[in-house]
Amino acid sequence: MTFISRNVRNKLHIYVINHLLMKTVRIALIIPVLLLAFSCGNNDDPANSASAVENAVKAGTWKITRFENSGNNETSMFSGYNFAFDASGTLTASNGSNIFIGSWSVIDGKSNDDNSNDMHFNIDFNLNNSFEELSEDWNFVSYGSSKIELIHVSGGNGGTDYLTFERN
Repeated sequence: MTFISRNVRNKLHIYVINHLLMKTVRIALIIPVLLLAFSCGNNDDPANSASAVENAVKAGTWKITRFENSGNNETSMFSGYNFAFDASGTLTASNGSNIFIGSWSVIDGKSNDDNSNDMHFNIDFNLNNSFEELSEDWNFVSYGSSKIELIHVSGGNGGTDYLTFERN
């Protein structure tokens, strides 16, 4: 049996404890740095930009496949209408015999509202008919080259509206 003095044994214990403690501290410092590095996304992704949405919506005509106003399905009010979004911000809704003119824009998330990372799809029909219901500052649920899903939560009555455009 090898004899180790109490003093040497204590120094060995202290060395092992200090060594393990330093490794633990290093790991505890490295993990948050790695998590931060890998979780930071690039919010400047061109596919998620206002210009990408604008380019998609300007191509061709669109139809409304869903309009839900505070829980009421009112999609049929826009049945037969084709919507054209032009580069100057003019929005035209036409069914062959009726034409309604409004405006549209896509605003990136640099506004001072509810979320700094979101985009807004603004529609304005300055009319006193069913198209007035579309005049909102809509938030995106999803969008692509053939479908755009929007949502608006009313600040007045708290109702939630849904609007979906699909390419013709």
